[in-house]
Amino acid sequence: MKNDQAGDESSYSISPPVTPGGIALSDSENAEALADNPEAQFRPVTDPSVPAGIEMVDVALRSYLLSPISELQLTILDEVHEATKGLKVSKAPDTNGMPNRALKHLPKRTITLLARIFNEVLRTYHFPETWKHVRVITILKPRKDPALPSSYRPISLFDTNGKLFEKILLARIVHLVNESGLLGDEQFGFRPRHSRPLQLARLVERITRNFGEKRLTGVVFLNMSKAFDTVWIDCLLYKRTRTSRLT
Repeated sequence: MKNDQAGDESSYSISPPVTPGGIALSDSENAEALADNPEAQFRPVTDPSVPAGIEMVDVALRSYLLSPISELQLTILDEVHEATKGLKVSKAPDTNGMPNRALKHLPKRTITLLARIFNEVLRTYHFPETWKHVRVITILKPRKDPALPSSYRPISLFDTNGKLFEKILLARIVHLVNESGLLGDEQFGFRPRHSRPLQLARLVERITRNFGEKRLTGVVFLNMSKAFDTVWIDCLLYKRTRTSRLT
């Protein structure tokens, strides 16, 4: 089997993943080997020495999630239409084999039906089970040993209808975050029009200005590996609910 790496002129054979039990040869063994690696990495951190704090977070989060939502904004046709326009035709088809190119040309009647489905999800707070099912493919990371399961990056192909619904919610969340000023000007990650080169230019400008004023500039670079895979998700959500109450 050959694997062509982007930006790499050479191709090379991919070896079967090597596991503690030996070489994975069958499809099922390959799947298990690749699945065991992210499972081992995903270890949410909770401190068992403070059970009272854990219980407080659990109780507060359950209360927040079960509280009724007032003035719920339902989905309109323009939102669904805008979400379909933003789909990239180069993306792989979803679990049903539906390409994005077809979704971008849906008739108005179908978009109306999608809006009704999305509104029922909002009314019932129920995210359809089929939208949670994914087809996972793996891509070998550049210049990594193909025999190691950790050298592969899993790519999840979700149901496109669920992704459309999430795009609509994301647009609303981003709008609220920007309107309330929850993110500082220094936050560049996962924000539109905040690229890495702009952040670098900002740092260079600060260093240059301080140099002209004969001042020193201190910089701390912190690289957190697998941060989201190990963070305590419930505590992260709890802190977000506290922030929303303050604003």
